[in-house]
Amino acid sequence: MLMRSFTSYTLLFVLLGASFTAGALGVEAQENKPVITLDEFMNTTEILGAGISPDGSAVVISTDSPDWQQNRFKEDLWLWTKASGAVAELTHSGHDSLPQWSPDGKMIAFVSDRALPGDLASGEDDAAAEGGKDETSRIWVISAEGGEAVPLYREKLDVHSFAWSSDGASLMFSVTEPLSKDAEEAHKAEWKDVIRWREQERGDALLSMPVAAAMEASAKTPEAHQDPKAATDKVEYPAGAVVVTHSAFEIAEIVPSPKGESIAFETGPVSHRLENPADTELYVVAATGGEARQVTHNQALESNLHWEPSGKSIDLLVHASGGSIEGAYTDVQGRLYRLDVASGKTTRLGEEFDGSWENLVVTADGTLLATGLKGMDQRVYRVEGSKAVAVGTVAGNYAHLDVARKGGEVLFTHSTITSPTQVFVAAGVSAIDEARAVTAFNPVFAERAQVEWKPYRWTSTDGTEVEGVLIYPPGKMGEKHLRMFTLIHGGPEDADGDHFGADWYDWATYAASQGWLVFRPNYRGSTGYGDKFMLAIMPHLVSSPGRDILSGVDALVKDGIADPDHLTIGGYSYGGYMTNWLITQTTRFKAAVTGAGAVEHAANWGNDDLTWDDAWYLSGTPWEKPELYQSEAALFQMNKVTTPTHIVGGNADNRVSYFEQVLLERALARLNVPHTLLVFPGENHPLDKNPWHGYIKVREEVKWLDQYGAK
Repeated sequence: MLMRSFTSYTLLFVLLGASFTAGALGVEAQENKPVITLDEFMNTTEILGAGISPDGSAVVISTDSPDWQQNRFKEDLWLWTKASGAVAELTHSGHDSLPQWSPDGKMIAFVSDRALPGDLASGEDDAAAEGGKDETSRIWVISAEGGEAVPLYREKLDVHSFAWSSDGASLMFSVTEPLSKDAEEAHKAEWKDVIRWREQERGDALLSMPVAAAMEASAKTPEAHQDPKAATDKVEYPAGAVVVTHSAFEIAEIVPSPKGESIAFETGPVSHRLENPADTELYVVAATGGEARQVTHNQALESNLHWEPSGKSIDLLVHASGGSIEGAYTDVQGRLYRLDVASGKTTRLGEEFDGSWENLVVTADGTLLATGLKGMDQRVYRVEGSKAVAVGTVAGNYAHLDVARKGGEVLFTHSTITSPTQVFVAAGVSAIDEARAVTAFNPVFAERAQVEWKPYRWTSTDGTEVEGVLIYPPGKMGEKHLRMFTLIHGGPEDADGDHFGADWYDWATYAASQGWLVFRPNYRGSTGYGDKFMLAIMPHLVSSPGRDILSGVDALVKDGIADPDHLTIGGYSYGGYMTNWLITQTTRFKAAVTGAGAVEHAANWGNDDLTWDDAWYLSGTPWEKPELYQSEAALFQMNKVTTPTHIVGGNADNRVSYFEQVLLERALARLNVPHTLLVFPGENHPLDKNPWHGYIKVREEVKWLDQYGAK
């Protein structure tokens, strides 16, 4: 099957002349347009992030796109400048992400596992050198004017987080506490390749390196020989690095204070398994080094740290499914807080907004901006104490907020269901609705027949009002008696609304282009509908939202919109949980497609890297709540299943064990229910290693729906 190259869809971009409100996101007339093909749909370039330069004159953009020939995804950096009005590739290795501007706007630091200069065999050309990697994620630095990137250090130390110092002279970064050469050799001699579970885990060191000297030294190819007099019993940090502090945990986010006298950082579990929310806390340390002071003591998972201009407090976000600052761990919607660094006292911000806060920035004059999800839309708000005032009001989804520290410009991304995500720049907070696009990725979608959509609301079995999205095939808006595919979002702390999606996980618009009415329910447990609605999922993890979903299907059939003889269902992750559960509760679905979903909760609690969250949902551990672990599990009602079911999963999944998929397959085989299982080697929970895996997933799921659901 022919798969067009990345460059055939994304050439150099020019600044779009139309503003937000004038139709930069508009959809052209659809007459005679073909529907999008699977090749085109799966060839989408995703914007991972974007940052605006301190003076607002340039934007660095991080993207992810499939490389079909190399069986991997490419991560590249792009640069837009106001002077040129165009976007051009800044890096070409395909391994570059997480860019950060230097405070003076002259340099950009980023993370890459590309090969070090001089590490490849002689005779290989520059392109091969750029495309290679050595599996170590280091910090690299490149001039904003382009040229060759230079590694900050050469040692095999994976960077966990990094930030520029306030004056731009140094880069601060965290790495796992390295061992001395003697200690490494002793460990290898004693343990060989045996993993000492928990025992061998080590915390992080927070380091600081002068950028100019480090770049000069790191750009030089090291000598092949080693000094025989070099000590081997001491821990060797990168040359020139200064140890600021040590942490028993991983350092996951680093933020220097405005004047540079202090460094705030957020910790996380060394194991990357959420087994105790107390592993995630905020610390402050003097920039000159020393022991860090723990500032927070709670069961919240803080992130998005931003000092306010005085340097006396930090604004932070507690994400949905992020615990609680006020008390025991609770999965409420995303919340904003201001933390007084001296006292440790927190004040909740934007409390009157009853949606979910998603990300935040602080402008040079102290204005707090945040994106908030409410119902179908995620918009930009100015947060003033407990209140929130919308300043980005165009329908759709705003994300990736950033502000120019000196110029006042505001950067964000925006999308709708039918308009791909683009980067926008506004002249200031008051001009967000007049922002202009600086990118034009994925133009093929405007050249294809567009789906149409509308919100759909119904009343669940207990009288609760529930909302979802109906996506119609091109040209079918308002028609009745359509074959319907219910596609359930993951999370469950998430929501489907007016935002663009085009990948192996979010393929609703592709299913609609293939003739399916797609129903995307925001069941209880979803964000954007208030804390009470989100908390109503606990402790009935699948049965409570299951009633919401089935009542929505019933309402669509009753309204004559959905054809009761052609109903199908599917989802991935928690959407897979729900699919597995619902096919035990009804035989109305003619076909099911499920991925990375558990069929029981005890073993999944033990395998899940979010195990603390799992126990919260079911109000206890397996031995504390055995009745709930069984009554809320599909496995113990599998004898009711008759729905032909297509199953997928990655065999390296640490979120929902691959063996949950094997367990489901074995049960269906025993029951003689038509089924198939696709295993994606090397893939974790997100299918982000090989683009062919996601391509094959969607291809085969559409075939399955047509084979069993369209009869």
